[in-house]
Amino acid sequence: MTQLADGNSIVVGVDGSEASKAALRWARDQARALRAEVVAVHAWEPTTSGFAPYAPASARPTAEQQREQAAELLASTVREVFGPQIGGAVRAVLVEGPPARALLHHAPGALLLALGRRAHGKFELPAIGTVGRECLRHATVPVVAVPAAQRPASTLGAVERPPLARSGAA
Repeated sequence: MTQLADGNSIVVGVDGSEASKAALRWARDQARALRAEVVAVHAWEPTTSGFAPYAPASARPTAEQQREQAAELLASTVREVFGPQIGGAVRAVLVEGPPARALLHHAPGALLLALGRRAHGKFELPAIGTVGRECLRHATVPVVAVPAAQRPASTLGAVERPPLARSGAA
């Protein structure tokens, strides 16, 4: 089921985060302008982390259950961004393996590779993560790092001034 980009597509890394949703929205808008297809790629790796080695096997999710969870995450993220009427504007691709390798595998021949990034780094760390850095180092197509949407600041209500106290002096 693996299809590589055909030259008229924008490949987007999707992990369900706000940053990846921002990248998917950006790619959707660019694809409309360029009459291109969006290829939403989600990579997953079977893991046993989070479970004690002595945990019963029945408590650990199987690789198939993890794949189903990954497929649902990809589908729900695409539905959230594109709405219920997706049509042919997007192709969702689920890949087992490391995310950077999966994205770099699907990017050749694409117009762009779009990745989400945090709005800003904390503690002087770069805002782009390890997958983004790996893609920037090795991609053969332009890479766009789309910042996560800023959360709107809470609206401040009007401050009411108490009526001026009348003093006996005028």
